[in-house]
Amino acid sequence: MKPVVAILLLGVCACAQDLSDIRIETVAEGYVFAEGPVWGRGGYLIFSDVPRNTLFQLKPPQRPSVFRENSNGAMGNTFDAEGRLYTCETHQRRVTRTDKKGKIEVLAERWQDKRLNAPNDIVVRKDGQVYFTDPAFGNQQDTRELDFYGVYHLSHKGELELVAKPKGRPNGIAISPSGRVLYVTNSDERNVRAYDLDRNGQASNERVLVSGIEGIPDGVRVDEKGNLYVAADKVEIYTPEGKQLGSFVLAQTPSNFAFGDDDFESLYITARTSIYRVRLNVKGSVQY
Repeated sequence: MKPVVAILLLGVCACAQDLSDIRIETVAEGYVFAEGPVWGRGGYLIFSDVPRNTLFQLKPPQRPSVFRENSNGAMGNTFDAEGRLYTCETHQRRVTRTDKKGKIEVLAERWQDKRLNAPNDIVVRKDGQVYFTDPAFGNQQDTRELDFYGVYHLSHKGELELVAKPKGRPNGIAISPSGRVLYVTNSDERNVRAYDLDRNGQASNERVLVSGIEGIPDGVRVDEKGNLYVAADKVEIYTPEGKQLGSFVLAQTPSNFAFGDDDFESLYITARTSIYRVRLNVKGSVQY
């Protein structure tokens, strides 16, 4: 497929990286609902097509290929420092980890003897601490066993603990470059919450960092400067203090992000039926 390139103007403050003239490239299309992108060290992008129950692999400039069929409704994905793939499986309502040989291990599926709602997005800190969101959307609401939505911490020892029980549904999740701040988008409250993380992975000091987001906040990613990229009606960019730097619009509503390419300065964006790429002059924050 020949890439489609568009040029959009983006107003940002002078303290941010230069995004005044960006190019949005369509690198893949034809999906039902693309989500959960993550860049692997082998130079490829993994992403989910949730309704098709499939994980895909994209290694530019090649066309995407099937990475895993029957993915159990895979949504969010991430890697750890050992190159293992973590996946939120919405159909089985669990979090799994796939090692380099393809062996799949279940890490979390219950909280206090009740099944999780539908794990949605996930991030792993450099030291192996895992954090994921557990909302419930659509018909997932009808089969809930838990009476709350959760943000969870899975220690490197495999111990599961509840970080937060927000009133609205938590969705995207990311960690600051220092590994000391956890960010969680909330789709109902239209905000981003932040939590301080200590050396053991414990979360504290919950606060609203960004509020009044236009549209429904979904995925969130962080660059090496600590700036946040939030998928909502458009791509919104904020400083680590929550000040808006700017935004840009895609042809389709964005769902999530992953920094990638050899220099880690490309922002890959899943947006409904397509995968877009935007070249930036800032690297993404690497936790693995």
